[in-house]
Amino acid sequence: MTRDEPFETDRTAPANDHPDQAISLSQALLAPRIVIEDTQPLLDGGVFAVKAVAGETVQVSSKVYIDGHDTLAVMLNWRQAHSRRWHCEPMTFAGNDLWQGAFTVSELGRYLFSIEAWVDPFATYCHDLLKNVSAGVDVTLELKEGLLLLQQSVERSQGPLREQLQAVCNRLPTLPAEQQVARLLDADTALLMREADHRAHLSRSPEYPLDVERQQALFASWYELFPRSVTDDPTRHGTFDTVQERLPMIRDMGFDVLYFPPIHPIGKRYRKGRNNALQAEPGDPGSPYAIGSEDGGHEAIHPQLGSREDFRRLVAAAAAHGLEIALDFAIQCSQDHPWLREHPGWFSWRPDGSIRYAQNPPKKYQDIVNVEFYAAEAVPSLWLALRDVVVGWVEEGVKMFRVDNPHTKPLPFWQWLIANVRSQYPEVIFLAEAFTKPAMMARLGKVGYSQSYTYFTWRNTKAELQSYFEELNQPPWRYCYRPNFFVNTPDINPFFLHESGRAGFLIRAALATMGSGLWGMYSGFELCEATPIPGKEEYLDSEKYEIRPRDFSQPGNIIAEIAQLNRIRRQNPALQTHLGVTFYNAWNDNILYFGKRSSDGENFILVAISLDPHNAQEAHFELPLWELGLDDQADTLGEDLMTGHRWTWHGKTQWMRIEPSVLPFGIWRIATPR
Repeated sequence: MTRDEPFETDRTAPANDHPDQAISLSQALLAPRIVIEDTQPLLDGGVFAVKAVAGETVQVSSKVYIDGHDTLAVMLNWRQAHSRRWHCEPMTFAGNDLWQGAFTVSELGRYLFSIEAWVDPFATYCHDLLKNVSAGVDVTLELKEGLLLLQQSVERSQGPLREQLQAVCNRLPTLPAEQQVARLLDADTALLMREADHRAHLSRSPEYPLDVERQQALFASWYELFPRSVTDDPTRHGTFDTVQERLPMIRDMGFDVLYFPPIHPIGKRYRKGRNNALQAEPGDPGSPYAIGSEDGGHEAIHPQLGSREDFRRLVAAAAAHGLEIALDFAIQCSQDHPWLREHPGWFSWRPDGSIRYAQNPPKKYQDIVNVEFYAAEAVPSLWLALRDVVVGWVEEGVKMFRVDNPHTKPLPFWQWLIANVRSQYPEVIFLAEAFTKPAMMARLGKVGYSQSYTYFTWRNTKAELQSYFEELNQPPWRYCYRPNFFVNTPDINPFFLHESGRAGFLIRAALATMGSGLWGMYSGFELCEATPIPGKEEYLDSEKYEIRPRDFSQPGNIIAEIAQLNRIRRQNPALQTHLGVTFYNAWNDNILYFGKRSSDGENFILVAISLDPHNAQEAHFELPLWELGLDDQADTLGEDLMTGHRWTWHGKTQWMRIEPSVLPFGIWRIATPR
């Protein structure tokens, strides 16, 4: 059902904004009788938009009730924000004042939805009539009341509807009482009366926002590499052309996003040397996060990587391999950035005339300086310049951005920039590299970020992982936050990997790929690289400060296992989201055991991961037969998705043994025998 604006609403909000205060008689007379509350999904009462992806069916629920015993009609309405045409669908009563409905979103961009409710006199009448008839009560007077309701509907109708209702009125008195009852309770009569309903005591909720993005905002596999390291000689800088040679292998591992740290010119003043040394040696390439030189700033390309035309060829070649290029949007500048010369008012200067560089004591980043978003000369010119940087790369074919430390920049800036960019290019996706407090991480999702880095990197025990996975499935997180489970980054070499060997890398890969629809890894993970700076979660000989060629065929790699994990994800819809995870009993604190099931129930995956990379682990565990509608002794079919082995399980309680030297996890598809 559709209709154009405006709604014919009469009461859409409480008459008094302060319910603890007395209201006047006039306010009370105008206040809605029908209560619409506890609507889901909502973020902060509708201040921020809930997230969805194109093709998703959005489930909506609300508590709707009224004084007395009148029957209500409740309608779910939705539209695209740029359209005036509303789509409407009746909601279903689920008991205890709960009403449920759903709608499917097909286009990218902002949607709005609302709920309206009214007293349905004819439905109320039919409910009471049926009760009386069932109780054997004489309904002569009730039949006259039914005819009166029909006649009133005729009077306020016109056209074919009036003619059909009049025909029912004319026919009804000529029928025996039993047939009158049947005709009044008939579904066709109810439909006509619903069309003629004047919607008494109509109330409507506010309009709530919903942001619809493309599927890759929910399901994607990210691979990060430094283009300059795609070389066989540490003295020879990699280029966009050499990156093209890596595309087939990255594609074959099952990745669909290829993410680069900043590709812009690198400053020379205060350039960092190897292992973050304060003094660079001749030939040291510097950190790509020190953006800007005489060759340009955020809009430019580092000359040693290639030309703009080379970059365009790489974007096209990646697309031909099923890969999207994602770029880092890092707002900081080197001390050679053209903006310092052209727009000194965008930066903070110290009393001695020196510029204030970035620091996070005891760490100091002398090679970069930060902009001042609210400096007098920066508002609004800096904001517009940064927006133009993003749009410029979008026009070069980049539709994904990983944003460096967004929690250190103003939230209003992000809310404006993301909305502004998406108003022109709704397909653009922003990933927040935010490792900060939970409230800020959630807020970044609320202001528009499509997905975010997470605490996953530091969750290692069974209790920690289960608690975190479950938290991400609960409001408000499920409505505003899509977790991207990166297993490592150039900045983070997790302690768990330092001594866990090949099995440890497989454990973290399985947790990430099975736990979320979004995951990512930094180049070298597939080779089990983990040599740290002693006592720190940082890489020794970090690629941030030097060119690091790699031999991707070296023994001990986990390339084949990563490819199979990504293949399993693509073939099983249940694994294409972080939502819907359920934990089951496995009686061993070193084994994490959970399941995911697709929304249609057809795809059901069980995952068991040993969290011990050194020792074999055993456990009895339960198959969730109750979710399949089976008794505890039923047979089910199992399939190992890593090996292809198939079998039949007998009964609910089973046993497993996981050998880390073979494979530290099991991924099983469960089904009922046909």
